Amino acid sequence: MRLLLVEDEPDLGAAIEKTLTREAYIVDWALTGTDAWNYLQSPSTKYDLAILDWLLPGISGIEICQKLREQHNPLPILILTAKDTEADKVRGLDAGADDYLVKPFGMAELLARLRALQRRIPQFQPQKLQVGTLILDSATHRVSIASGNSVELLNKEFQLLEYLMRHPHQIIPKDRLLNQLWEWGAEPSSNVVAAQIRLLRRKLATLGANEAIETVYGVGYRLNLDKLSS
Repeated sequence: MRLLLVEDEPDLGAAIEKTLTREAYIVDWALTGTDAWNYLQSPSTKYDLAILDWLLPGISGIEICQKLREQHNPLPILILTAKDTEADKVRGLDAGADDYLVKPFGMAELLARLRALQRRIPQFQPQKLQVGTLILDSATHRVSIASGNSVELLNKEFQLLEYLMRHPHQIIPKDRLLNQLWEWGAEPSSNVVAAQIRLLRRKLATLGANEAIETVYGVGYRLNLDKLSS
């Protein structure tokens, strides 16, 4: 799941980014509202959630909310702010935010609120995602087959498999995987997707599902549904 974090306090932003990355979110962190808006308007990147500070250099978090809703963009938005009056909360929610978290806050509460927002997104409701005999558990980051055997995945392996399983009938180009699963500015090497696919296949091979990911040469990758039938 790709998430946009917009926070201009370096220490807080770094702490949030570290926490979210540890939970296997793909995080793009912007320090200004202007940068955040440019990220959001990029045609090559789709975000699943956004965390916006209220007061930001350039465009404020509230203005970003309003602009997104004017575009009829349903992106779930969590506002972070030190403003804690009822009037402030009403203003933030009326601007289009889905939730509101007052600073200071604990990381456990932040993660819980993000999970609550995810439950409102139809494609992200189940904790366990199943395609054919392959079952991916987002709580434990383990993948299993119907027989019960399972293996734990590292963050990028989990993100890759989750993305492929959420698009089971599609050939996913390498560039799309790079855009969606690697953070802005990460500058991964040209063969990083192929390298991660190889690592993921090794894990799947321990479950007897080594042919689950098909390489469509010159195009990209897809789940081989014939190899995942029960």
